[in-house]
Amino acid sequence: MVSPVRVLLAEDQSMVREALTALLGLEPDIEVVAQVARGDEVLAAARAQEVDVALLDIEMPGMSGIEAAAVLHEELPALKVVVLTTFGRPGYLRRAMESGADAFLVKDAPAAQLADAVRRVLAGERVIDPTLAAAALADGANPLTDRERGILRAAADGSTNAELAAALHLSQGTVRNYLSTAIQKLAARNRAEAVRIAREKGWL
Repeated sequence: MVSPVRVLLAEDQSMVREALTALLGLEPDIEVVAQVARGDEVLAAARAQEVDVALLDIEMPGMSGIEAAAVLHEELPALKVVVLTTFGRPGYLRRAMESGADAFLVKDAPAAQLADAVRRVLAGERVIDPTLAAAALADGANPLTDRERGILRAAADGSTNAELAAALHLSQGTVRNYLSTAIQKLAARNRAEAVRIAREKGWL
């Protein structure tokens, strides 16, 4: 008898986590052997339980699913990673793939599709939600540099240039220049609109 696929599920919402675990538990060849609610607990759990596939939500405390995917890709390259998201943002798809994810699905996909994705990534395939794939191609690449993204993310709480400069150990002029460039690239009127546009596209 073939051993079931050992799955780690990382999801911060307990009801969603339990529902996904129950649905996957109905599959005879899949077993959820570990559950975590934080992104920074993923690596330790994956190692402890010797999992075959990690299912990662994007938005989690401690570390995002995309960041956790990159850590797993670096530390456990044989492990397959499926990123799940509530938000069908093309930028998330691109970043997830760059982080080494093997599949990217939206959470409202049928349970059978998720189980099928687990089997397909184990067989060496990449599985991407087709609607998101088309949107990502239409949207183009993220125009922001890592530094511009970091400063926009930090500015999202309304911090002043002086506060940003102090927090990021940069001069106010440098912060102002990065913000100005990011605003221009996103064709935004101000930093608040730039943050909104970048978030909607999944670029932050």
